[in-house]
Amino acid sequence: MTSQPTIGFADLALSKPVLDALKRIGYEQPSPIQAEAIPHLLEDHDLIGTAQTGTGKTAAFALPLLSKIDLKNAHPQVLVLAPTRELAIQVAEAFKTYASEMKGFNVLPIYGGQAMDTQLRQLRRGAHVVVGTPGRVMDHLRRKTLKLDSLKTIVLDEGDEMLRMGFIDDVEWILDQTPSERQVALFSATMPAPIRRVADKYLNTPKVVKIVSKTSTVESIEQRFWMVSGLHKLDALTRILEVEDFDGIIMFVRTKALTVELAEKLEARGYSASAINGDMTQALRERTIGQLKKGQIDILVATDVAARGIDVQRISHVVNYDIPYDTEAYVHRIGRTGRAGRTGKAILFVAPRERRLLRAIENATRQPIKPMELPTRQQVNEKRANQFKDSITEALGHDNLNFFHQIIQSYLEENDVDPIQLAGALAYMAQKDKPLVLEEGSKKSQKEARGIKGRSLASERPFKERESKSFRPDKEDLPKSKRGNPKIPMDNYRIEVGKNHNAMPGDIVGAIANEADVEPKHIGHIELQDDHSYIELPVGMPKIVFQSLKKIRVRNQPLNIERTDHVAKPSATSAQPAKGKKKTYTKKPKKKKVKRGS
Repeated sequence: MTSQPTIGFADLALSKPVLDALKRIGYEQPSPIQAEAIPHLLEDHDLIGTAQTGTGKTAAFALPLLSKIDLKNAHPQVLVLAPTRELAIQVAEAFKTYASEMKGFNVLPIYGGQAMDTQLRQLRRGAHVVVGTPGRVMDHLRRKTLKLDSLKTIVLDEGDEMLRMGFIDDVEWILDQTPSERQVALFSATMPAPIRRVADKYLNTPKVVKIVSKTSTVESIEQRFWMVSGLHKLDALTRILEVEDFDGIIMFVRTKALTVELAEKLEARGYSASAINGDMTQALRERTIGQLKKGQIDILVATDVAARGIDVQRISHVVNYDIPYDTEAYVHRIGRTGRAGRTGKAILFVAPRERRLLRAIENATRQPIKPMELPTRQQVNEKRANQFKDSITEALGHDNLNFFHQIIQSYLEENDVDPIQLAGALAYMAQKDKPLVLEEGSKKSQKEARGIKGRSLASERPFKERESKSFRPDKEDLPKSKRGNPKIPMDNYRIEVGKNHNAMPGDIVGAIANEADVEPKHIGHIELQDDHSYIELPVGMPKIVFQSLKKIRVRNQPLNIERTDHVAKPSATSAQPAKGKKKTYTKKPKKKKVKRGS
């Protein structure tokens, strides 16, 4: 039996900018639904795609549709309907990633719960692709703020989910508003009768792509997940590593930058860890894998692409620090353990908004993933104590202890000390940099448990370590005002966006809040000038966040953020009432109702 040739993305007639983006991301081989769906969508056929969540269907429609986008036309050419806000945001982010080499491309997610005026401004600015929930898309169509005159393709994502949530009538109404000459792509995990009726009514001789999920046998691997809550992910990971008996670990993250960042943080906490990603040369990659095989390092922090082909028998655990969007990627990841008849363990970190991906993984593997409880403080302390006892037993087996015996004997003769007290003092000397007791009662003890010494925790880490591009103040570390609210220390920055670019404080706050994942209430004064502005941001911005902020655009103008000594003074237009407090007026407001767009 001859094996079929492997199809690469380069074989699928995608545009050069899209292929360049895929190469930069590290995608090499399309999933089955991508390989089958992309050619049909490139040739303008209508399409019915039946595939489970997590099979790569977002790329299956995003890549070909981006290849056909006319960047000179700023009106919506693609409309994607998604059942939930979370999925709409996720799909919009995927479009943005795949279009990273397309200069001037804009994608806009629209959904309920987001300020209508923000969406109106962005629609007026122009978007090539709009991704939205049915209800909010209907609102904009009725207001005539979303115009579909230039629409080429409409995608119905997760059709059966929209049916389950009661959106099917809304979807049909939206389809009736689209031009008669347009391409329709319908993706659904199942095809119940109402979905089939929509397909028969609105799709024109569609091509059908059906991907049957393969049974993934991972019976030799114990799978558990931790629902991210309370503790920060890195602190939770450290606690798990303290209690788990592991040999070698591969830890998966989504981005190349996070491989380096997480490996460095694990090293700082006493673990032998190293990063492996697509930026490494083949020689360095092979050397790092060799170190893992020889036991010179115990933890490898990797991306999916960089971990391909790794076969190291000592890997006892796979940790999914970031949940994969693709269920096949999950199966490939955990397949790095449990080899050669050995049992393995897989641990998955799941944020509350990622529950849908967890369900998709369980459906694809046809196995439930058990929830896990974080090790308690007592379990961590017991583990540390047992390890210390083991180290004592090992030390007692050494031959050349006579010199130390003489010193101890001499000390006991010169000082009236109980031998147990002396042993305790020696144990303290040996472990003072790595305490055997995990304290949770105070910041100081937590700091010592992590091996952080010297400066106060507030000055060392004024922001919680979150994702690689996130920073938020840790309220417990901040001084309190008389009202009990935290006073956040600020740094001053200059940005190359101002009044001449029609920028408003809300534009700047929105862009920075989204990119840096910092709450708008933690952003300080904004002083608008003609061709630049000044802004206050919380102290302790991570380098990776600063670099990403330099590149983002506000009103199509690069932010080019830089530190400055100029202290921002609030612009008149930036004054906003505090959240949860009523706005005060110098004059009593008139009883006449003011019509507001919401």
